[in-house]
Amino acid sequence: MRDEYRKDCPSYLRDYLTYIRVVRNHTERTEDDYYMDLRTFLRYLKMINGDVSKDTPFEEIGIADVPLSYVESFSLKGAYEFMSYLMDTRGFESSSRSRMTSALRQFYEYLSKKAMLIKSNPIEQLEHPKSAQKLPKFLELEQSQQLLSEIDSKNRERDFAIITLFLNCGMRLSELVGLNINDFSESARTLRVFGKGQKERIIYINDACISAIKDYLRVRPESPSDPDAMFISTHSYNRKRLSNRRVQRIVEDQLQRAGLGNLGLSTHKLRHTAATLMYEYGGVDPMVLKDVLGHKSVATTQIYTHLSDSDRRKAAENSPLANFKAPKRGGAKDEKEDADSDED
Repeated sequence: MRDEYRKDCPSYLRDYLTYIRVVRNHTERTEDDYYMDLRTFLRYLKMINGDVSKDTPFEEIGIADVPLSYVESFSLKGAYEFMSYLMDTRGFESSSRSRMTSALRQFYEYLSKKAMLIKSNPIEQLEHPKSAQKLPKFLELEQSQQLLSEIDSKNRERDFAIITLFLNCGMRLSELVGLNINDFSESARTLRVFGKGQKERIIYINDACISAIKDYLRVRPESPSDPDAMFISTHSYNRKRLSNRRVQRIVEDQLQRAGLGNLGLSTHKLRHTAATLMYEYGGVDPMVLKDVLGHKSVATTQIYTHLSDSDRRKAAENSPLANFKAPKRGGAKDEKEDADSDED
């Protein structure tokens, strides 16, 4: 796909995609995301400049011939009109428009300050759309135990290890897929993973994870195409490393098998589950949880401190007035006061 879409890129966009891969060290998936967002933007520029007929489907607008002058002459007002178009015509939710805003800001930062292709950044003051923060979905402890106890497939050891790591370590999908065998150290009780921006971090693992990995490695078949990969597919002759989509399907299938398939859960929701269980049952400090999850800021981690009702329940029960009850009423005086109040 990458070679194909680069053919449809103007040179300045192609150079930018190379920059974020080589200099910024972003993953191929991130590069794909930036390409798709910026392709939408360049299609829009071509459309509003009248370079395509009105009956041309938006998805069929090519971008290879979009001149840099269209990008340079764009304005902050035009950026807000673009966001309005995304919301009203393309149906973009606030989260998608926020992602687009980030893509545009970084693209223009590169063009104006890194590549020096445009004189100034016209959208430097572009604000992110404000969105309501939604609490992520997650499995309760009993549901997590139910999921683990019901796992079964012809690759049971592999699938059990995958879900055990998700639920105990809170790793991202890309981090799990990228695991190699030598990233596992039984003696140190650790896994080495590569997170966003290929940032390396060490995850300490418990007995459940160690046992699950060892059980899987005992039955793991050889992989001619990727001998170092931890999790491999048994469907193909070459036994390639499992893809992101294949791991998602494994999780979906096992959730369905456990009777949890109607909850709208995914691999990322298992990451939320791990974080929530660490905080609620393990008493893990948010600063420690931040490092475990590979977050840049503790502000991202703090959402998990709001997922559990236990802290709010404790706060209510520990109030100094928690046991104060209304005094019992009785006697003629109280009856007279009741009668008087009825007349009001």
